Amino acid sequence: SPQPANCISSNYLLPAMADAQPIDVLCMACNDAKCDFKPGKFQRRPVGEEDVLIEMKYCGVCHTDLHVAANHASGLQATVYPCVPGHELAGVCIAVGSKVTKFAVGDHVGVGCMVDSCLQCVACKRGDENYCRKQNTGTYQGEDNFGRAATYPKGGKTMGGYTSKMVVHQHFGIKIPKTYPLECAGPVMCAGITMYEPLKHYNAKAGTRVAVVGLGGLGLTGIKIAAALGCTVSAISRGTKKKQIAVEAGATGFVSSTSED
Repeated sequence: SPQPANCISSNYLLPAMADAQPIDVLCMACNDAKCDFKPGKFQRRPVGEEDVLIEMKYCGVCHTDLHVAANHASGLQATVYPCVPGHELAGVCIAVGSKVTKFAVGDHVGVGCMVDSCLQCVACKRGDENYCRKQNTGTYQGEDNFGRAATYPKGGKTMGGYTSKMVVHQHFGIKIPKTYPLECAGPVMCAGITMYEPLKHYNAKAGTRVAVVGLGGLGLTGIKIAAALGCTVSAISRGTKKKQIAVEAGATGFVSSTSED
């Protein structure tokens, strides 16, 4: 059974100490591809000099979580069990390492789909860690290849956000404004950035005409972001059942791809 971790106050700065204790956490995990999630316990690594300890408040459920938990990609990368998914994390910082400058206790913190990368290649240096030439470390089912995503004990697969606490290197934490509803922040770490990045890459702005194909979680998020940027947004779906929700999300045009009109 896990050994009790040091008690951490809500206003605590953690130095890097050789005797720092691992963090006890509760989680929801599955032990095989049947996805029979059950509560359990494990430990996260001790908080290091540049680590942030997050008390988890919310974690979105991405369809990728299901694919990984069910081992749907076994031919490409087999899932290692127990599996704790979740890469749409939102919580509150309750402790920081002695060299952390990006966060303070009480800050709202998000974590997306990665918790480390090499930080040395061309892609990483321009801020595109998702394109790391040496492959980034996923928030769950990842490996600690660069020394900033260690598990406890070392050598295991990373565990995601279906947990009560998260330890992450400050570089891979995202500060969430306290004016933004924390319960809404998780999906921004996944669907939000997935849709925001191409809109910004192609300089979408007021007057830009944007069409979004497919009205699932990503599509509706894309409509909301494009509308917030001032774009003229049209939604494209296979039928008309989702027309109203597309309009509510900010679309001003709608096309049914199966209609002959």
